[in-house]
Amino acid sequence: MPPANRRVVLTASAGGATIDVDEALLTRVSLDGVAVTTFDPSEVLLVDGTAVEEFAYRGHEAVERVHPHHGRGVRTTVHGDAPAGVRKTVVLTSYERLPGMVVLEATFTNASTQPVRVTGWRTAAHELPESPGGFFTFSGATHTDRRDWVHRVTDTFDQVNFLGMDSSDYGGGTPVATVWRRDAGLCVGHLEPVVRALSLPVRRTSAGASIAVEDRAGRVLAPGGELVTATTFVMAHHGDHFVPLERYRDYLAGLGLRAPAAPVSAFEPVWCAWGYERDFTVEQVVATLPKVAELGLRWAVLDDGWQTNEGDWELHPEKFPRGDEDMRALTARIREHGLRPRLWWAPLAADPASDVHRLRPDMLLLGSDGEPQRVTWWDDLTLCPAYQPTIDHFVAQARRFVTSWGFEGLKLDGQHLNAVGPCFNPAHGHVRPEESTEGLARFWEAIYDVVHAAAPDAVVEFCPCGTALDFHNLPFVDQYPSADPLSSFQVRSKGKSVKALMGTGSSYAGDHVELSDGQDDFASSYGVGAVLSTKFAYPAGPDPQVVLTPEKDALWRRWIALDARSGLTTGEYRGELYDIGFDVPEGHAIAKGTALHYAFFADRWSGAVELRGLGPRTYRLTDPFHDTDLGVVAGPEASVDLTFTRFQLVVAEPA
Repeated sequence: MPPANRRVVLTASAGGATIDVDEALLTRVSLDGVAVTTFDPSEVLLVDGTAVEEFAYRGHEAVERVHPHHGRGVRTTVHGDAPAGVRKTVVLTSYERLPGMVVLEATFTNASTQPVRVTGWRTAAHELPESPGGFFTFSGATHTDRRDWVHRVTDTFDQVNFLGMDSSDYGGGTPVATVWRRDAGLCVGHLEPVVRALSLPVRRTSAGASIAVEDRAGRVLAPGGELVTATTFVMAHHGDHFVPLERYRDYLAGLGLRAPAAPVSAFEPVWCAWGYERDFTVEQVVATLPKVAELGLRWAVLDDGWQTNEGDWELHPEKFPRGDEDMRALTARIREHGLRPRLWWAPLAADPASDVHRLRPDMLLLGSDGEPQRVTWWDDLTLCPAYQPTIDHFVAQARRFVTSWGFEGLKLDGQHLNAVGPCFNPAHGHVRPEESTEGLARFWEAIYDVVHAAAPDAVVEFCPCGTALDFHNLPFVDQYPSADPLSSFQVRSKGKSVKALMGTGSSYAGDHVELSDGQDDFASSYGVGAVLSTKFAYPAGPDPQVVLTPEKDALWRRWIALDARSGLTTGEYRGELYDIGFDVPEGHAIAKGTALHYAFFADRWSGAVELRGLGPRTYRLTDPFHDTDLGVVAGPEASVDLTFTRFQLVVAEPA
């Protein structure tokens, strides 16, 4: 609580959440009438490394308004002065259609007669007090160790969550972070329609867990000069990160940034030839197609190894001696088996030995030191996505893949696809180096548009390996996979996150099942409504672990058939029903027609499990994987006794 001599000068409300502002312009967040923070210095200017936190209240104005994109809302502007000669103005806006979210815009003005050396700013900064059970957190930032997006907050947890480049080819992400307890959580982020290299630090403190949006860029404010922060938000919520990500998605959708409705083919199961690795032969791929079709898979992806190099993307002469004619023959063979052909591709990378690098070095993305930025996986160099010749080069290639070679989808692959650093190449004429970072989404728009102009129902799959997806790229993506998951938990937790960000009507894929726990965990993909995918080799391959044995054949067939019957990939994922951090066993639910499909996960479990989201009626419960009857329950509040290892599926259908 604030000292007794302070008073609350205004309250901004957003659905069940409120923000109280005191006379020092400190703020307190409440949820359903219960305070979840104390009064914190939430909007702060750093001057010479020292935080200017308190500003004497100078008045406020509140107006009701209708936003052209977000609808009816209330906008409150509050003013304050600090002894250091800094004036602060904060605009707090809430919208009826975005319950729980308060949008923040802060302006700091140098009201003194001397220059002020600013070393950064912080907004939406709060501390969630300690509570039994501790905290979980979600971060949308990329880390080179490919860590989980969802973590328990340990006693020493300190994650900066920088949204710029974590290395030369890892970076970017969705600019949202959350931290939550069993009873309440806080979510913050920025709402800019372009990429911003800010940080969203989440830290364990002696009294709880802190969260904020930060910028540590230095600048000098001349007398009368202003610093306007990015548009940010704070949201109080119940449950995990799913609803806050939905709210973020809804706000950006109002600005025109939204995932497209995916074509029907984006929900069909996938076989990828990567089980044969780069040294595949066309004969191996063709010989596997009958088994692919027999199992019920619908896509055949030609993976890495078909090309001469990254950059030129010409056909490997030993594998395709007749060039384009051979590739057209391969896509025709794929279609003859009732399958759709998709091509693996890693644009924006250039092998140092490629013609495009040798003849067009002007396309390179150069850092501030004049050195090119590397794509570490292939030892390639990054090309600038905001340079028109680069765009034209790759657009022409994409058009060729679809119109000349006959591919019906592209798998865009590589961690460098998610984000790029600022470009200082003088040949590009950038007004600001950040134009390359901000222009990456426009590059993907050009690729997306040319592919869909050539084939309206084509699928553009976007697989930035091991990164946290950058939301600004999503409007130009038909399918987002779990992108080289390190575990089954990543398949499920990424699935929950991606479905919140992309929404119903979009396609999420579990990536190769061989990357899951035990290399056979289709349940984790199926349980979150992900497209099933496999890279099996048959009858032999370079890695014995991915060869389709008779036992795997039976299991693969069983899951693919179940997926075809249920159609969960086009269902409504009900991510608000279960908390992926605190609920044990871990639960997921998908609505399909009048039924609810549940999936529960634990190493071992025996006991009652809540079935949430049911209506006030009677339901017949079945286990669709084992084809068993689990009895009858009456909603809306119901539970079922379960004993299982690894996973348990439950379908609740009106009796």
